[in-house]
Amino acid sequence: MRSKPRIFLTMAVLLLVLGLSAQNPTRWRGPEGNGNYAETGLLKSWPATGPQILWSYDQLGEGFSSPAFANNMIYISGMEGTTGHVYALTPEGKLIWKSPYGEEFTESYPGSRATPVIAGDLLYILSGQGTLACMSANSGQLKWKKELFKDFDGRQIQWGLNETVAIDGDNLYVTPGGVNHNVIALNRMNGNLVWSSKGVGEKSAYCSPLVVKLASRTLVVTHTESHIIGIDAADGKLLWSHNQPNRWSVHANTPIYHDGKIFFFSGYGQGGGLLNLSADGSKADLAWFEKKMDNRIGGAVLVNGHIYGSGDNNRFWMCLDWNTGEVKYEAKGLANGTVIHADGMLYGYTDRGELFLAKADPTAWNLVSKTSVELGTNQHWAHPVIEDGKLYVRHGNTLIAYKVK
Repeated sequence: MRSKPRIFLTMAVLLLVLGLSAQNPTRWRGPEGNGNYAETGLLKSWPATGPQILWSYDQLGEGFSSPAFANNMIYISGMEGTTGHVYALTPEGKLIWKSPYGEEFTESYPGSRATPVIAGDLLYILSGQGTLACMSANSGQLKWKKELFKDFDGRQIQWGLNETVAIDGDNLYVTPGGVNHNVIALNRMNGNLVWSSKGVGEKSAYCSPLVVKLASRTLVVTHTESHIIGIDAADGKLLWSHNQPNRWSVHANTPIYHDGKIFFFSGYGQGGGLLNLSADGSKADLAWFEKKMDNRIGGAVLVNGHIYGSGDNNRFWMCLDWNTGEVKYEAKGLANGTVIHADGMLYGYTDRGELFLAKADPTAWNLVSKTSVELGTNQHWAHPVIEDGKLYVRHGNTLIAYKVK
């Protein structure tokens, strides 16, 4: 018979693990923030009419954000009138609560931009007008709020701030884009400033930050107007920067990290490249650059040593070798758009409303199934999400849940 102390110790360790798991923050573009989802047993093809729609919810207001999943709820943002709201839905698509967080962006392409981030019982959301709000994830009650333009000399950009914040431990990272407060770390519990980095002094550039954990250092990596930058997460020191300009200073794709390397890419004909990090993250050297991979807002995925995504000026889907940048193939016939990956398959959602399934195959483009997203309003720009055997697609005021398992 096991001794009581050993049983109590086992229970304590289990509770600690469960507690830490509950605190893991959600991320934009999946658990690792890179568009890859760990779900298996998913459909390898769809019916001719597309996957079955389990439900849809069409009262979101306008926006381009993706859903986030925690606490047995679905969280998503939207704009009603000029006010941004967070909506909490049941897994069956029924509204539990909605809560306002501030004025949203109402000019060109109006609507909410950022995806809510949930860490334990707290939720974080940034408006296109620079309001950063922390709410109760259970009720939507406001806990604290910061105004990035007023509190941290932040600067507005042409299409409004479009950043899903990054959380690591008790720190929240966000980019006001100010001259003095360019990138900042806040205590996520109370909103107090932990550190401020001047970066390279540029405005923000629609990029959601990437947290990179190395053996000896943690980095915060993001884009500002004309550079990708690496910052020490401990104190905000700028470690390195690499020039990456484009016509409209739009760098909406979060970089992808893997095995000591960072892939970065931007639209309007700019392209993407791979940076080799030094062991301690203090330096980043360019390994290769490929102008064809000029995705603007749709992201890309790394699967088994190959990058999949679409271009912008280069209007085709493509596959690149991660290590060399060699373009393995180009495929036309679909509009450009967003892409995620699960179970060996690419899930694409184009800006013409095409929803497709293709094999993640580096030898040839292999389109398996295609349908159209008919529900919803305005642009087809939101990034899809896979959760519990369902594919979630947001189109303007509507969130759609497809059965893909």
